[in-house]
Amino acid sequence: MPALDATDLYRFYHVGDDETLALRGVSLQVGSGELVAVTGPSGSGKSTLLACLAGLDEPDGGMVRIEDRPMSRRSETERARLRAQRVGMFFQSANLLEHLSVTDNVVVAQQLVGRADRRHVAALLESVGLTGRAHARPSQLSGGETARAGLAVALANSPAVVLADEPTGELDSANAGRVLDLLTHLAASGSAIVVVTHNDAVAERADRTLTLRDGRMAA
Repeated sequence: MPALDATDLYRFYHVGDDETLALRGVSLQVGSGELVAVTGPSGSGKSTLLACLAGLDEPDGGMVRIEDRPMSRRSETERARLRAQRVGMFFQSANLLEHLSVTDNVVVAQQLVGRADRRHVAALLESVGLTGRAHARPSQLSGGETARAGLAVALANSPAVVLADEPTGELDSANAGRVLDLLTHLAASGSAIVVVTHNDAVAERADRTLTLRDGRMAA
């Protein structure tokens, strides 16, 4: 059983009389311990796919399952609960609350599932190299530190699936390499990871690379 199973996903957008087919029958299965890179030109449907996998957007057709539990065709509340419990989303600064410290950002993510384990938080920050920045706020972090703090938040509840959107896009080569090392280690520890990227270095480290073009998986 794959940790992430998406089958025949379709997503349509309507603007006036125009219809955009963002996803056209996309299927994707990712096993525990596997790192999959999804590449493709801008407008190919990568961000839409990631949103559907995370349950942030509902596909018009098809189904997403996380550890055989349906993410699609459920209420927004049910999707949010499953996402908080089993899915980590890594969007750099997008998942950090500016008024909270790095530690408190991770704690808030834990509280979404009724958990508050500061010992686990401390160990998590140590694993991403942020022990010395635990009390800093996002505005006080460098680009590389911000990315690693975002990853710590994504991992707060030991997710089965991690979804990352251009995790190295705004980083220099040294910090990009460090974040990529962390993702690779995370996969080796058993998480299923999907990375949307334009970075060839990320694709080279992935177990598989899939390409989206015009809303379809390229052959």
